[in-house]
Amino acid sequence: MAPRPNAGDGKTRGSMSLVIVVGLCCFFYLLGAWQRSGYGKGDRIAEQVTQLTDCSVIPNLEFETHNKGNFDTAIDDSSKATQFESCSADYIDYTPCQDQRRAMTFPRENMNYRERHCPPEEEKLHCLIPAPKGYVTPFPWPKSRDYVPYANAPYKSLTVEKAVQNWIQYEGDVFRFPGGGTQFPQGADAYIDQLAAVIPMENGTVRTALDTGCGVASWGAYLMKKNVLAMSFAPRDSHEAQVQFALERGVPAVIGVLGTIKLPYPSRAFDMAHCSRCLIPWGANDGMYMMEVDRVLRPGGYWVLSGPPINWKINYEAWQRPREELQEEQRKIEEVAKRLCWEKKYEKAEIAIWQKRMNADSCPGRSNSRDSMCESTNPDDAWYKKMEACITPYPEANSPDEVAGGEIKPFPARLDSVPPRISSGSISGVSVETYLEDNKLWKKHVKAYKRVNKILDSGRYRNIMDMNAGFGSFAAAIESPKLWVMNVVPTIADVSTLGVVYQRGLIGIYHDWCEAFSTYPRTYDLIHANGLFTLYKNKCNVEDILLEMDRILRPEGGVIISDEVDVLMKVKKLANGMRWNTKLVDHEDGPLVREKILFAVKRYWVVGENSTSST
Repeated sequence: MAPRPNAGDGKTRGSMSLVIVVGLCCFFYLLGAWQRSGYGKGDRIAEQVTQLTDCSVIPNLEFETHNKGNFDTAIDDSSKATQFESCSADYIDYTPCQDQRRAMTFPRENMNYRERHCPPEEEKLHCLIPAPKGYVTPFPWPKSRDYVPYANAPYKSLTVEKAVQNWIQYEGDVFRFPGGGTQFPQGADAYIDQLAAVIPMENGTVRTALDTGCGVASWGAYLMKKNVLAMSFAPRDSHEAQVQFALERGVPAVIGVLGTIKLPYPSRAFDMAHCSRCLIPWGANDGMYMMEVDRVLRPGGYWVLSGPPINWKINYEAWQRPREELQEEQRKIEEVAKRLCWEKKYEKAEIAIWQKRMNADSCPGRSNSRDSMCESTNPDDAWYKKMEACITPYPEANSPDEVAGGEIKPFPARLDSVPPRISSGSISGVSVETYLEDNKLWKKHVKAYKRVNKILDSGRYRNIMDMNAGFGSFAAAIESPKLWVMNVVPTIADVSTLGVVYQRGLIGIYHDWCEAFSTYPRTYDLIHANGLFTLYKNKCNVEDILLEMDRILRPEGGVIISDEVDVLMKVKKLANGMRWNTKLVDHEDGPLVREKILFAVKRYWVVGENSTSST
């Protein structure tokens, strides 16, 4: 008779079987993950990075500000990084594409000399732009709206030239911005309330605005009380640091001018456009500048003009200009507005407000006017494109009551709803499902970012830039009154998505990162770049892009770069030579994902520290 089996043996064999099964499951799971990840040559680098990196802790990478040097590196690289020297003190406020000396070599006609004129490759600087002595972190919003440290922009000319207009006052070690302006002596709040009596700012219908010739951007600063986000611009001219002051205050602004090329924004972007004594000759060039405003103004949007020549009959003596000249100027403006089929909604004192019609059916005379319709099949194509005196056609509408291009929901509902440019299928290769998945993915990414940079949405970062914004989903995921995001859509991107960004109630701009951005140094608190260096691979120099990031980033500002691991290893090495503290971490989905995240903090240093020649 066969011996009776021992009960313990069965349990042992059962346990061993379970272990074997679990082991095999784990093996095949890892094998499948390995196969899906495309593990290969580049992943050996990822494996090394993972071994060097503790992804849950970021020692020595300090996001809080101290306003003093902290030069300990987060990780010691085995290979020696190139050390970038400091530029000379002459370059503290260097703006490469709006350099004053270069500008004076271009024609004055139509403000051509004030437009972008970037240096050729051989003239690009390869040094770090220093901060001025005494530089400090700007005040947090909303205090920054009213006060700017003198050391950050030490220029007093505006306090003299605009003394009677209540723009800016110098008080000890700070500048104070009382909220006044040439056209709103009672303050920006009172002026905006007057506009809001005509324009629906309170209910979210008007969310994005364009301020042409913005000065120090007090209009945009005070619009934020009504949850309206303004893109302000002014040229770099004899009034020093207007745009620099705006950004120091925490207000969106770029250096720019209405000149000979189109504004770097898509068609139908803004809910409102504004000119307060902006000195733009609106009736000149056969109305070309008004036609450009019409291109970027959405159907149903508003145009505000305050100051000369409005109400010239009363004010011509105060303005010290001939009656006939002012009368003719206003006549030309009224004529162009009629040709564009804008409806005049309001005129009182020195303010006039027009509204763009909803569609072509509501104004059949527009297409039959003496003006030619623009021939370009893509009205969003604006980067370095010549401005023309032609009218941008409306998108087709199916009925007289339909908003051309699709109706946009009030803000904040429009932030996460599907924009008309997506739902209509007008962006090639992008579906509603693609857009919704992108939104979901970026909420997940931002949640992972916050585990490393815990102050991302604390108010520490006010001016934020997304260098490769896509649909603006990163900005949407961190949307807060404490911050704003400049959503940059690279001109070489596969699809143009900036129109979607604006339909979401966000702001942004077209740009080619092979060139410098139209801003002063030290104007952004945090820079985000997703896939940017892969996008520009073999297009221009990685070093130039990083140096531009360093130029526009504040001392102790933060950087978040996500990209392929082999790309980031090169970026990290260069960044370590730029006085950045860096840390490379795994993607939130684990170490087998080829994409990694580079977190960095620019160290605090000022002019005179390691300063050498300017080349």
